[in-house]
Amino acid sequence: MLTTNFVLITALLYVVLLFVLAYFSDRQARRGRDALLRSPLIYTLSISVYCTSWTFYGAVGSAARNGLEFATIYLGPTLVFVGWWFLLRKLVRIGHVHRITSIADLISSRFGKSTTLAVLVTTIAVMGTTPYIALQLKAVTTSFQVVSNVTHTALLGAPLQTGDTTVGFWVAAAMAVFTILFGTRNLDANEHNPGVVAAIAFEALVKLFALIAVGLFVVFKIAGGFSEVFDFPAAAEMLQQPDDFGARWITLTLLSGIAIVCLPRQFQITVVENSDEKHLRTASWAFPVYLLLTSLFILPIALTGLATLPVGSNPDMFVLTLPMSADNDVLALFAFIGGFSSATSMVIVASIALSIMVSNQIVVPLAIRLPFFSLQASGDIKQLLLVSRRISIAVILFLGYLYFSYSARSDALAAIGLIAFAGVAQFSPALIGGLFWRNATSTGAICGLLGGFVIWIYTLFLPSLAGGVFLSSFIEHGPFGIALLKPYALFGLEGLDPLIHSLYFSLGINIALFLVCSNWSEQKPLERLQSALFVDVFRNVAGTESRVLQRRAATKDLYILAQRILGPAQTHQLFNELTGGHTSLESLPPPDAHFIAQIERRLAGNIGASTARALVSQIATGEVISLDEIIKLVDETQQVVEYSHRLEDKSRQLQQTAEELRRANESLQQLDAMKDEFLSQVSHEVRTPMTSIRSFAEVLIDSEDLSSELTRRFLGIIHEESLRLTRLLDEILELSNLERGELRINCQPSPVGPVIDRAIRICQGIARQENVKLTTSNIHGDAIILQDSDRLQQVIINLVTNAIKYNTNQDPEVEVFGKVSSRNFELYIRDNGSGIADGERVFEKFTRGRSQAVRGKPGSGLGLPISHQIIIRMGGGLELVENDESGTCFRIRLPLSI
Repeated sequence: MLTTNFVLITALLYVVLLFVLAYFSDRQARRGRDALLRSPLIYTLSISVYCTSWTFYGAVGSAARNGLEFATIYLGPTLVFVGWWFLLRKLVRIGHVHRITSIADLISSRFGKSTTLAVLVTTIAVMGTTPYIALQLKAVTTSFQVVSNVTHTALLGAPLQTGDTTVGFWVAAAMAVFTILFGTRNLDANEHNPGVVAAIAFEALVKLFALIAVGLFVVFKIAGGFSEVFDFPAAAEMLQQPDDFGARWITLTLLSGIAIVCLPRQFQITVVENSDEKHLRTASWAFPVYLLLTSLFILPIALTGLATLPVGSNPDMFVLTLPMSADNDVLALFAFIGGFSSATSMVIVASIALSIMVSNQIVVPLAIRLPFFSLQASGDIKQLLLVSRRISIAVILFLGYLYFSYSARSDALAAIGLIAFAGVAQFSPALIGGLFWRNATSTGAICGLLGGFVIWIYTLFLPSLAGGVFLSSFIEHGPFGIALLKPYALFGLEGLDPLIHSLYFSLGINIALFLVCSNWSEQKPLERLQSALFVDVFRNVAGTESRVLQRRAATKDLYILAQRILGPAQTHQLFNELTGGHTSLESLPPPDAHFIAQIERRLAGNIGASTARALVSQIATGEVISLDEIIKLVDETQQVVEYSHRLEDKSRQLQQTAEELRRANESLQQLDAMKDEFLSQVSHEVRTPMTSIRSFAEVLIDSEDLSSELTRRFLGIIHEESLRLTRLLDEILELSNLERGELRINCQPSPVGPVIDRAIRICQGIARQENVKLTTSNIHGDAIILQDSDRLQQVIINLVTNAIKYNTNQDPEVEVFGKVSSRNFELYIRDNGSGIADGERVFEKFTRGRSQAVRGKPGSGLGLPISHQIIIRMGGGLELVENDESGTCFRIRLPLSI
């Protein structure tokens, strides 16, 4: 059995391991050996900070209570990374270009570097993250008590009791100390933290392997296999969805999709810690795969826990209590470390992100406005940042502990997580709208955020703290007994799930105020500039800001300001980079607007854009924002868009034209090849009889002593070859006339029988001469068709004669038979020869079958093309329907006369 001391020592050793890993990763990065640390694999694993103790413990509890609803928490991020990667790419590009330090910095920068907006976003982020930190404290505290058996109900994974929060306090204190040591070593918030990222990536593997190990053990050791798991009685009920299945699924999917973008810790990892925009390509598929693996065993663990553990067991702790019930303490301890990893990774990154926001957006701006707070020494603001971030981490974790204390008796981790999701979801209208809507204003963003934030607090955050008489009465009856203002039934809208109810009102009011107030208010000049820079971040070029924002400042003043924030060493390095190595400030020319903008952007990486602008504005004079330049910038962007559209249209037209030219060129090449082949074949066909005629004529001329018999024989050959040549020329002329439509075809309705009879009688003599059996059957001679009788007879004779002459079978047969359909008459000529080689080209000019050459009976190769053209001109078709070693079959199809 595990003891309290053993579990505590194991957890402390794990924390030490994380610190050592982070320390050596930072050291390797400073030495330039950071190829692995800056790889897409590490980046993707670090994004898994999304998977907190909620997904490690609470997903199983959610599955046990609500069936498949747990899948929505994985589905939303998957849809964003697979289908909305362009939004993530735009966020990362803006983060790189403008040296964004946090989500508050990005939103305030987009809306004219508004300090008011930065403070508001920071406040909402802190309040929205507080329930999430409380969730981690609750999960760690509960799991520690369960795995170390410090309560009598530990094996049941019982929910915390009122007095159990003491453990949570010490857990919060330990996390605060660790995060201060771990997350405030680098003051440049925009510089990447390879040590933090490496530790988070390592924890991602630990919690994944722990969950998979528990899942495999539960399925195959406790349940006996997957089929047995789903045979448990609870399976059918768990897979059956409730009546509000659709609405709640859509709401939770939308909420989790927004959270993966708007949670401060996710923004910190996905945007601020991104070292290469190309890493998003890997993350777009690898992160959904990670989520799939994480969710693989959620249902089996939940089903097995419900079936095997005692009634009343806490479903949130099934991951721990199932291995403990099987006396597998090693696996239970591994599962505890996995859950501990899930909690610590979230707390570390969230605390770092929030402390940066608090120090940059609240503490430093407030300090520089206090008349009695003088900061003139070198590095004074740097020291203020360091102290304020450390204090912020402690305060944030203390707020999380207070929320945990008030909500400790809640029996569902998932409920706390969803409250946090709904809080940070209030950022989405200003964030997404600001990235894609040029006319969004700071007034609209502030009004929308305030409206949504107030409704979220009223309808979800405060009710979650219900524990006293006052809050219970407030939830049940509304303030002062006003039923229309009940938090869970605002304006009398009852019967909705509390989460859906709150999200409907808070996001609805947020979006409405954002749109209405943006349309009713005017953008300030700096807002217009920032709007153009953010919305068109992929089109704008370097130096755009300095072209629009003109101001002057002394080089010495800029140097002193940079020293106060960066310290002497970094300031010296920065000015060396910007001035090309000049060591004397007095010898430098007065800094231009571009130089000042670069200084401000560098400082923004430490203290945020709004604070950096406020400090630079104290020493810069003559600040002028040219509206003409802004309008020109917007017009240029619009022209680029229109020009891009025109180029796309022209490109499509060129592609279509190129495709048409390609097809035309192919047709011309085919025609040219056909012409060459035709001329070659004609030349060959003409040359053969001409050669015979010339040869025998020369013999007759040169030989004076030929007998009369030989002379007559040679003259007969000359006559036959002349007739053959004449027939060839006649066929070529006939085919040419048919193809040009110059040969007249006179179709009249008449019975088909007499034509077939005449053709067969003519062919019978040839059949007897060649010893071929010629038969007819089912001619349907009374069928009336549209035909030119002479031409049809010519075609039939040609087909039957070919079948007779070129049949190589030892018992040659030719069969002629007919069929009548509803619209056509069909005549078939079938033989039992050896088939026609290259049957696909049988109707092309000068094409001959293999059997013709074998029998030594060459033809012109024009009979079938002529027959084909004749039948087509008569409105029918001629086809080779059978062609194999057992013979061939041609079909003549002609329309019936109706």
